[in-house]
Amino acid sequence: MKRDYLPLLLIPVLAAASFPLVGSWSSWVTLSVAGLAMGLMIFIMASGLTLTFGLMDVLNFGHGAFIAVGAFVAASVMLALGAWMGADSLWLNLAAIGLAVLAAMAVSGALGLAFERVIVRPVYGQHLKQILVTTGGLIVAEQLLKVVWGPDQITLTRPAALRGAILLGDVAIEKYRLLAMAIGLAVFAALALTLARTRIGLLIRAGVENGEMVESLGYRIRRLFVGVFVVGSALAGLGGAMWGLYQETVTAAIGAQVIVLVFIVIIIGGLGSVGGCFVGALLVGLTANYIGFLAPKVALGSNILLMALILLWRPQGLYPVAKR
Repeated sequence: MKRDYLPLLLIPVLAAASFPLVGSWSSWVTLSVAGLAMGLMIFIMASGLTLTFGLMDVLNFGHGAFIAVGAFVAASVMLALGAWMGADSLWLNLAAIGLAVLAAMAVSGALGLAFERVIVRPVYGQHLKQILVTTGGLIVAEQLLKVVWGPDQITLTRPAALRGAILLGDVAIEKYRLLAMAIGLAVFAALALTLARTRIGLLIRAGVENGEMVESLGYRIRRLFVGVFVVGSALAGLGGAMWGLYQETVTAAIGAQVIVLVFIVIIIGGLGSVGGCFVGALLVGLTANYIGFLAPKVALGSNILLMALILLWRPQGLYPVAKR
């Protein structure tokens, strides 16, 4: 099968085009790394949603609830492990973050299971109702977060070993951004290998292309649906935990704020495409950082403009799923 590498070229083209505008080599490298780190965190949150839509045809605006719950659970664990977070030991710092992330993924995955059974299952195949009920679920979840954790924002302090930046000549690269990039690349690699090299991945890809055919072969695709939904919710929790530590604050509105970027990414990438989601997330992250540096007043609308330009070029996204 012929591979389409043209969308991948957009990333180096965007980076190269921004260099003369930024002017400074050190500033350009710093912005590029920051953009890639931001994009990879958005990818973590968006990958589960794009898989869910591709396989289940579900427009889940409640995905932001899983992001917010993951952020709050992770924040609670990190605050409880304050001694580890403040220790002058990289391993203790990483252990605290690891436990926080695992807790966030477990709780978000469990919430996703309940959300699928109670809210999503009755409206399969009904997009308008899906938008309404999942948006309602997000609003309710946001209010419940205020009940459980209170209305005030939670302030997080990054662990000692991940504060500050690494200096490479005149280039300053934040340590936490490097960690975020490593985790994002690991998630992408795990998803790509699972989809390409495992039986479960084969069934997921077949289900995205033609779910009825998979069912006719005797596979219980409904269980596969639920499993993908739970995994997608857990990834949202992971992304929420990373995003909360990235911003160093957690509020009940964090999910509603990020869900806009998540939907922009999956629309740019092609609904249901993990590879497209990855490329789209990197483009969104880089664009947000370059425009934020060059023209802060138009930074908020830059990603919408990026989405519009890409859809004018490829109306179905960068890597559209065949059946869509």
